[in-house]
Amino acid sequence: MKLTPSRRLGGLGIIILAALLVCSRSPSGTGGPAFLAPLVVAGVAYLLAVRELFQTPGYPRRVLLACLALAALWRVPFLLKPAASEDDIRRYVWDGRLQRLGYNPYTAIPEDPALAALHTTETRGLNNPDVPSPYPPGALLFFRTVTAICESVFAFKVAFLACDVIIILVLLGSLRGTSQAEHWVLAYAWHPLLATDVAGSGHVDILGVLLLLVSVSALRRRWRTAAAITFGLAVAVKFLPCILAPLYWRRIRIRDALVAALVVVMLYLRFLERGRIPIGSLGVYVQRFRFNDPIFASIERLAGAHFAAALAVLAGLAAAAWLRIKQRECSWNAWPWPMAASLVCAPVV
Repeated sequence: MKLTPSRRLGGLGIIILAALLVCSRSPSGTGGPAFLAPLVVAGVAYLLAVRELFQTPGYPRRVLLACLALAALWRVPFLLKPAASEDDIRRYVWDGRLQRLGYNPYTAIPEDPALAALHTTETRGLNNPDVPSPYPPGALLFFRTVTAICESVFAFKVAFLACDVIIILVLLGSLRGTSQAEHWVLAYAWHPLLATDVAGSGHVDILGVLLLLVSVSALRRRWRTAAAITFGLAVAVKFLPCILAPLYWRRIRIRDALVAALVVVMLYLRFLERGRIPIGSLGVYVQRFRFNDPIFASIERLAGAHFAAALAVLAGLAAAAWLRIKQRECSWNAWPWPMAASLVCAPVV
């Protein structure tokens, strides 16, 4: 009996669900075989599902809704799973709490004995306690906003899942607006790392993704001021999108770019120390933090860490400039490649 496309897609969704449920119950953390093995199974099933999306012109609306329900279901165990001590999300709680208490996260050191009384059960034992915050001011504003509602890891996870849901809604709107099949939203919603790294570990990158997606959507609709401002906010959450600046060339007006720059500057003004632009532990990040970095490591051995970091930025800028020259229309296809070129050369992938 030959399975219909809907049943094949649903079967792959059940495999991803089962694999991620096993993954979420792993006692060995994110690096152990009990975590990685089911994650690989989920990854393979995801790739097969993407192949199905290519091969099928469209699915009934009930199938799409059922598939989105599956995506929501396999996020729940990771949402409820306690954060590990090495997860960055504990630093988010600390940075938000510090701001509300009147301290500057760019100068305050978590392990400073003078600040010991400021810690809570949520922040005690956070990673890299010997350095101040490395996060841009947009991320810090988000941390302060969340902690103003609730100072907890769970609150951040809920906030990031809200970003995740909004991204799905924006993607659906964009697919409908360009007369593309709505089922392509599953290429995003079903990605296993959204469960493990957003619902599970809770990474602020998802906020940057949302802002960047809104920026590109606005740019395609010729809402140039909105596109520029949300791009500036995306850079103020994670620095990586800055290498996409060439793609905005002559697609936004100079005044739009100035407004976006002003927004970023205003975010930084709250943290100025003696008139200096604060960077926190960004320099330490380049010098010390490493993960999945074979290209960066090779260049670092030859020319040093700062040269390797500069080369990673230049790789992304060059890719963005080339794509801007080659593509006159604002195509979705142009945006991932510059970031991929920069990331593959980065100290942390």
